[in-house]
Amino acid sequence: MIVPRFWAEARLRDRIAGRQVTIRRWGWSDESQAAAHAHAEQRARDALERKRAGEDVRRFEQKVAYNGADGQPIREEIVERHGETVVTRNGYGALCLNTPNVLFLDIDFPELWDRFEPLLLLAFVVAGVTGYYTRSTARTVGAFFAALVVCSALVGLIVRHERRKHDPYSSDEREALDRIAAFVNARPDWEARVYRTPAGLRVLVTHRTFDPNEPEVLECFRALGVDTRYAAMCRKQKCFRARVSPKPWRTGVHSVRRVRPRPGLWPLTPAGAAKRAAWVAEYDTACAGFASCRYLDTLGRGGVHPAARPVLELHDRLCKANTTLPLA
Repeated sequence: MIVPRFWAEARLRDRIAGRQVTIRRWGWSDESQAAAHAHAEQRARDALERKRAGEDVRRFEQKVAYNGADGQPIREEIVERHGETVVTRNGYGALCLNTPNVLFLDIDFPELWDRFEPLLLLAFVVAGVTGYYTRSTARTVGAFFAALVVCSALVGLIVRHERRKHDPYSSDEREALDRIAAFVNARPDWEARVYRTPAGLRVLVTHRTFDPNEPEVLECFRALGVDTRYAAMCRKQKCFRARVSPKPWRTGVHSVRRVRPRPGLWPLTPAGAAKRAAWVAEYDTACAGFASCRYLDTLGRGGVHPAARPVLELHDRLCKANTTLPLA
């Protein structure tokens, strides 16, 4: 698992083909800030040499939306260490549990936009056909908005139908639970705990430890429909990951909707550290009345491996998984 403690950024400038070029690269280390800076300078020199040789080289490295999925180490503040398990604070301020060998996976249900997207496409098609046959801009625009009204009504009917069953995700949840049960039941040695999250389900596999790159993990991800970016992060970072505190904007407190200072990049400047500390204090207060997931059931009879038990207990404690608090 690659979650370095120290980070530094190096910048090198040179004139190439008559133009000034600046190369910025991050370096990292678990030993010291100086070692991280030396690593950053070496990576910047290597990139600059490739640029001089005519290679198409990115001038700077951005932090991607799903941290770690681009192949760089996870660049987040380390909040706690529990043996090999590390708890970090992600780019929007929530805590994430990172473990090298205990298999976690989330299955997200379709959002409202996912249901509306094909209907929006239909609205564009209706508008396009109308415009083609009428040659009238006014009628094309009118047809588009009329189609949007109809599409919105259809989405409303879908949502109301689901809510009448007391859960807007009920049909998606049943399908996902059936997939999980079928996968686990076909493997007599497995045991998996299933949790409800605000957007879907989480599975924690407990009967043994796993290498993130082993075939059975990849098979599990494919069978259960795991997000491809998460699967890529697991392979490249050699770890599994689960969010264990609420998303700030779900807590209902306006002042903690987004991490401070923005954007929530790591490491921070000294001025940024003070703002972050104030934000974290307010965020922790807002989180007190929420859970990140809720325990539902255990499937299979494979038991709990000794190495998985501390991770399971830490996850359930941080998520408040055995409470009835609202999910966020």
